[in-house]
Amino acid sequence: MTTKSAAVQPSISSQQLGHSMKPRQLTMMGLGSAIGAGLFLGSGAGIHAAGPAVLISYLVAGTLIILVMWALGEMAAANPNSGAFSVYAEKALGKTAGSTVGWLWWLQLVVVIAAEALGAAGLLFSVWPVIPVWALALAFMVAFTAINLAGVRNFGEFEFWFAILKVAAIVAFLIIGAALLFGWLPGVASPGLGNITGSFAPSGWGGIASALFVVIFAFGGTEIVSVAAAETAEPARSVGRAIRTVVWRILVFYIGSVFVIAAVLPSTSAQLKSPFAGVLDLAGIPGAGTAITLVAVVALLSALNANLYGASRMVFSLSERGEAPAFLSRLRGARVPMAAVGVSVAFGFIATILELLFPDHVLPALLNLVGSTCLVVWGTALVSQLILRRRADREGTPLPLRMKGFPALTILGLALLALIFGVGFSDAGSAGQLLGTFLLVACIAVACRLGAKAKAARAPQPAELPLK
Repeated sequence: MTTKSAAVQPSISSQQLGHSMKPRQLTMMGLGSAIGAGLFLGSGAGIHAAGPAVLISYLVAGTLIILVMWALGEMAAANPNSGAFSVYAEKALGKTAGSTVGWLWWLQLVVVIAAEALGAAGLLFSVWPVIPVWALALAFMVAFTAINLAGVRNFGEFEFWFAILKVAAIVAFLIIGAALLFGWLPGVASPGLGNITGSFAPSGWGGIASALFVVIFAFGGTEIVSVAAAETAEPARSVGRAIRTVVWRILVFYIGSVFVIAAVLPSTSAQLKSPFAGVLDLAGIPGAGTAITLVAVVALLSALNANLYGASRMVFSLSERGEAPAFLSRLRGARVPMAAVGVSVAFGFIATILELLFPDHVLPALLNLVGSTCLVVWGTALVSQLILRRRADREGTPLPLRMKGFPALTILGLALLALIFGVGFSDAGSAGQLLGTFLLVACIAVACRLGAKAKAARAPQPAELPLK
């Protein structure tokens, strides 16, 4: 992607929200949102489903997210808005499309927030079985609601250091994993690459298809960078830098970590339930398994923090555009949409009660619920960029950040999406998930359309001019 020095005027909503987020915080937010439950919990589930062939799923999904982020970066630099791809879809495809993708993404994050609170609580309970999982999750929800109400500057700094910690831990894990595979650890035999070369795809294409949707969930949330651009100074420069660094770091962290786990732990291993700890335990490093579990807790809470921010800003934008109740766009205190934060965490609190009533059943259900909604959001972003870029080129509108390889790379992204949908429908489990997602999208679209018609009917009609 190429960046020009053209200044970009922020949208109205970004002026109201302020611009106190720093570029380094924006970059780490992208990492913080993506490196969470999907990596620390979902990687084990992906290997269990597909074996080492899960690496194919990660490469396909990783290529797709690179293209999506480049497309989003171009649009976010030209129009920094807290509604991000929802606003871009509205400009390209119409009001119903924009509100539908906005509500879909908000619902996705609301579920993910609950999943990350429960996932972090479950991991902490595994090393400190004193406070029950539901109570820990409740405490996390209260704490991070307070952080998000404190203002974007404090939130951004908190997220920055959270993300730094888990990035350092993943780098350490990769170093230890490499030492284990090369046989450099004293007194520990190398497992070699037998797990990968011996049975690369034990479940065939069906396993790869099932794992693909676990992987899609893992990469979900990276698009939050385009949402946060609205509260960042110099959005064109900040977004371009954030997207370049986030994309390659995520690929290195994900592909590297999953390769180490798949090489060390067989796809039938019970240790895949906590794969990072399982690898470090086999490495024979005292206390390392517990330490990485605690880091995984931090990673999940960091992702929760970033996703709560993203969800509140999306529903704030929907409210500003008349697609959500007006009270959700009111700012309080440190220019924070407090009501938007409140409705975005409500389901997380409900999930803690459900965990109390149905222990160990809530998190798996939540992880399965949102696997394919990312695909709809990403597909809409690619289509919107294809339309808006051609419109800008046709009208001679300068863009501060231009996606390279247009339109070929945008079309490649759409082709990968079509491939993923095709593979998904070939497997009974993922096909059901896709059909459920399409039904959810259709219901949201119908509700948005009916809401728009009802609003238009209530609007005062212009007075008729008297006949002469």
